Amino acid sequence: MNTHEAIQILKEKGYKMTGKRKDILNFFEASDGYRTAKDLIEHMEISYKNISFDTIYRNLHLYYEMGILEKTVLNGEKQFRISCAQHHHHHFICNHCGRTKEIDVCPMDEVANTLSNYAIEGHKFEIYGLCPLCQSA
Repeated sequence: MNTHEAIQILKEKGYKMTGKRKDILNFFEASDGYRTAKDLIEHMEISYKNISFDTIYRNLHLYYEMGILEKTVLNGEKQFRISCAQHHHHHFICNHCGRTKEIDVCPMDEVANTLSNYAIEGHKFEIYGLCPLCQSA
């Protein structure tokens, strides 16, 4: 997803597009991986000196509910990234820098066979480690 597509989703749902909201979207579109609310507020404080954590969290959760952002917990903290759900896939997530790499293999095919009598309603599969850049550092 890109900023333009996200703006369209928000407009279709009746949300006003403000400069702050667009800057939040641009931040995530430019980021390669998951980012924390703290990362976002540090970025936003450059242009918006008095921006509050409440404003940041309210928008993060709105974007998550609209399917614009994906959410995970990394190092005990909620982190977000722009949604890339054009097709079903999973992620490798670097524990150090938060960069992600798509994984097209899904273990659910095998799991669904094992749990044939169960009604599976969803799943989440992520692999954690160090990306090549962080390994060499």
